[in-house]
Amino acid sequence: MNDTRGPGPRRLCKDPRNKLVSGVCAGIADYFGFDVTITRLIVVAGLFLFLPTTLIAYVLLAILLPAKPAVDSDYRDPRSEQLQRSVRSSPHATLDSIRHRFRELDGRLQRLEKYVTSKRFALDREFEALKD
Repeated sequence: MNDTRGPGPRRLCKDPRNKLVSGVCAGIADYFGFDVTITRLIVVAGLFLFLPTTLIAYVLLAILLPAKPAVDSDYRDPRSEQLQRSVRSSPHATLDSIRHRFRELDGRLQRLEKYVTSKRFALDREFEALKD
């Protein structure tokens, strides 16, 4: 059997870790990359505006949606979960942000390499050796 630990296809599931009632809002927020609080506020607003429809939809989702599989705490990283959520909600903006950060890091690395390979670095090391 082929065991791959990469991310599988996204499925809409209830999220029992972040639940208030049954985890439906947390699962929807996780699936679409929304903030859980905003999703809950939308559902509450839907309850006030469209009580029967929203209530029936919520109860059906609570019954029909499977629970999100438990993940080992060793593999859970909040930064990784935040990145996955941002990629789902706005993939182009996330990619642009990551590309910008890598260019910034590449520029810093180039400046560091230039300094380390320069005569100035050797001179600074000799001055530091004289101080000791």
